[in-house]
Amino acid sequence: MKSARLSTSLLFTSLLLLAMLGADSAVGPAAAIFVGAVVACAAAISGDTMQDLKAGHIVGATPWKQQVLEFVGVISAAFVMSPVLFLLQARYGIGAPTPDHPNPLTAPQATLMASVAEGVFRGGLPWTMVIIGGVIGAALIICDKILEAKGSEFRTPVLAVAVGIYLPLELTSSIFVGGVIAWMASRKLGGREPNQTGLLFASGLITGEALVGILLALPIVLGEVSDVFSGDMFEVFGAPPLGGWPGLIVLAGIAVWLYSLASRPPDES
Repeated sequence: MKSARLSTSLLFTSLLLLAMLGADSAVGPAAAIFVGAVVACAAAISGDTMQDLKAGHIVGATPWKQQVLEFVGVISAAFVMSPVLFLLQARYGIGAPTPDHPNPLTAPQATLMASVAEGVFRGGLPWTMVIIGGVIGAALIICDKILEAKGSEFRTPVLAVAVGIYLPLELTSSIFVGGVIAWMASRKLGGREPNQTGLLFASGLITGEALVGILLALPIVLGEVSDVFSGDMFEVFGAPPLGGWPGLIVLAGIAVWLYSLASRPPDES
């Protein structure tokens, strides 16, 4: 939902600024992206706050203490993430390739934002594809509502389709594998929702990945390692003896473990 709101707000903001500033404005694209960034941050923080307050209500936390710590979390994250992102941008580049950074770190949503803003002001935005996407989105919503009215288990959520289109395959493949595991667990439980233990395990994997990303940034900040994310990273950590197979085996083991947790009956949690 956040991606859909961001893309829509960015497109309409770009069109509004285009009418106000003109196509030759030097600050138009940057202003549109700034507005999009505000919308993205507001949507992300509001969603996170709702989840936190709901979790606190379930466990009996004190609301005002939660609200104080929400402020602490936002402020501390700004002090931590901003320097790291600036450092990664300066060292590797983020998003579109440039002569100085031919192999930048991927940023699908940021690249999409920049493409929309630049396309509206500088021209070249494929309006035909935008219109086709809008028509497909409307068709998916109508189809999903029809399936919902019929009580069908198969649905066509427009957001899931949109995310699958614009995210690269290396990101969507893990989402697909997780969906298959959840479907298999639900089938084993007779159509019931997968065990919440599996959901907590998957959430821990996401959190662990984020923490490892921060830990990998520390050597760069300290100046000890400069090629963690480059093509020569194996020169830093040593070439794996069996290529990528050990990692694939570990991932397969984690997938089996996740399935075993998600498919447990509720009374065995």
